[in-house]
Amino acid sequence: MTATADHEHRYRAVAGRDARFDGWFFTAVRTTGIYCRPSCPARTPAPHNVSFFSTAAGAQAAGYRACRRCRPDAAPGSPEWDVRADVVARAMRLIGDGEVERSGVPGLARRLGYSERQLHRLVVGELGVGPLALARAQRAQTARVLIETTNLPMADVAFAAGFASIRQFNDTVREVFAATPTELRRRPSPASGGAPGSLTLRLTARAPYDAAEVLLFLGAHAVPGLEEWDGSTFSRVLDLPHGPGVVSLSPAPDAAAAVSARLQLTQLRDLGVAVSRCRRMLDLDADPAAVDGVLGADPALADVVALAPGRRVPGSPEAPELAVRAVLGQQVSVAGARTLTARLLPVAGVALPTPVGTLTHAFPRPEALAVADLGGIGLTGARRAALQALATALADGDVALDPGADREEARRALLAVRGIGPWTAALVALRGLADPDVWLPGDLALRRSLTALGSTDAEAATRWRPWRSYAVMHLWALAAPAFFTRPPHPERPLPDIPTTPTAPPPGRSAR
Repeated sequence: MTATADHEHRYRAVAGRDARFDGWFFTAVRTTGIYCRPSCPARTPAPHNVSFFSTAAGAQAAGYRACRRCRPDAAPGSPEWDVRADVVARAMRLIGDGEVERSGVPGLARRLGYSERQLHRLVVGELGVGPLALARAQRAQTARVLIETTNLPMADVAFAAGFASIRQFNDTVREVFAATPTELRRRPSPASGGAPGSLTLRLTARAPYDAAEVLLFLGAHAVPGLEEWDGSTFSRVLDLPHGPGVVSLSPAPDAAAAVSARLQLTQLRDLGVAVSRCRRMLDLDADPAAVDGVLGADPALADVVALAPGRRVPGSPEAPELAVRAVLGQQVSVAGARTLTARLLPVAGVALPTPVGTLTHAFPRPEALAVADLGGIGLTGARRAALQALATALADGDVALDPGADREEARRALLAVRGIGPWTAALVALRGLADPDVWLPGDLALRRSLTALGSTDAEAATRWRPWRSYAVMHLWALAAPAFFTRPPHPERPLPDIPTTPTAPPPGRSAR
């Protein structure tokens, strides 16, 4: 697409106030000096007064301030960074996970295998700003959340958001939001209340989004001690850089495409990382229009997609955790995998200083698992060896599963670990690395659904690119409806899925 055609395409989205494009790009208006979401309800500017930016950081670097009406800094993230596998997309995923805050641009470059100069050139070449500017925009958004949802002193907000000084904090807030921190706090906003380190946020998604379904799926796999499900709220322990945190997630009462997140953090400077991992776990940044457009056009899936528009792929806050749980779940039921994982927590997990309800431990880190005595877990010798081989490979860096990992390299590295086959490696990519185009080879539940739809495994593996991960969720919903919320529509019944005693529900390996 030419630059002119791209400008026209984006301007049509702005003129139509199309919320589907929120987060994909930002609209900057020369005459007002502000930047907005495409769906901003303000009067549509003239085409010649508009510029478009791929990131909020790019608009800020060009001298524009965030619109106070549509709050573009709080828009859903761009799905582009999850779909793409190139170094810029991997860098964006790592920046979102707080890598620049933890280890600076040098650490970000090392994680990606590039020099600082190479990485800066690539990121600036595509986005117009470098990693530091992108991290700065993220700090500004974290600061705004803390200002508006807590009663923390401004100095505490500044350092919790990652700023090096109060002056830098004040200057950035004024520049980005055209208001002082004190003025932002004066604006009406929900109070968080609760203990220090506690706050409540609303995490937005692109509609349609069925929060209840996503949370039910996560709740059905909940591990006692690590996760909790009460039928409407899913809670879990997060292993964060500066100490464990607890998040409780429930459908937002005031918005169809949003989730309410109640966070309890050891240190508030982990807020940005916690939000990023929750968004990844809930698949909030997906583009349902693109997914449903491809899958819904296939005759085999058309009715299924029509009954569940916008279906998401529930993930994991950290891919190494998902990898360990995938190995534990090989050739056992979901209930069996939950039991085995729960036994693992007191052996190698980090105990919370004080239990939160039934939550007691953070998930074990690879370094602890690699040296733990797993003899009492109830694993076979082969499974125990596979688990510790995986943990050792993760701890040594032979298998990299961070948000910036090269997905193809991760697959090859996983397959090199004895005891891990194609199904397990694919599940890690699908629910751990958030790869939108994964097929699970040999999955029995998928085969059952494909048979009912008159399709085959080989056909399906190629027909639904680049959204095969979402096709997997639709087919799992046919085979195991108890993991999903939507009952069959009385006027459009789903295909009859034959049941067999050996066909596993989602989560069991067919290896």
